[in-house]
Amino acid sequence: MSMDLNREQKRTLKKMGQLDEKGNPTRQAPTRRTKDDRTSPAQYLREVKEEMNKVAWPKWPEIRKYSLVVLVTVALFTAVIGGADTLFGFLTDWLYEN
Repeated sequence: MSMDLNREQKRTLKKMGQLDEKGNPTRQAPTRRTKDDRTSPAQYLREVKEEMNKVAWPKWPEIRKYSLVVLVTVALFTAVIGGADTLFGFLTDWLYEN
């Protein structure tokens, strides 16, 4: 860890327990996970369901509007890149013929 820290960073690291009072990094032994720390598949799925219920899902009119914006943007970029490719193709053909 670099010791080029400002006061705010040092305060935060001290609160987290990663720096001692002198500002030196503390050495923490890695903790081993036990089998009891693991989450069962059923618990995992319950937690996923809870988190998915918290998501602010867009309504159908918003989805249609955003999809239209994406499709129009893709079509425009495709046209611009295709036009540039065709133009450069004609220019390189003209250069090699002369």
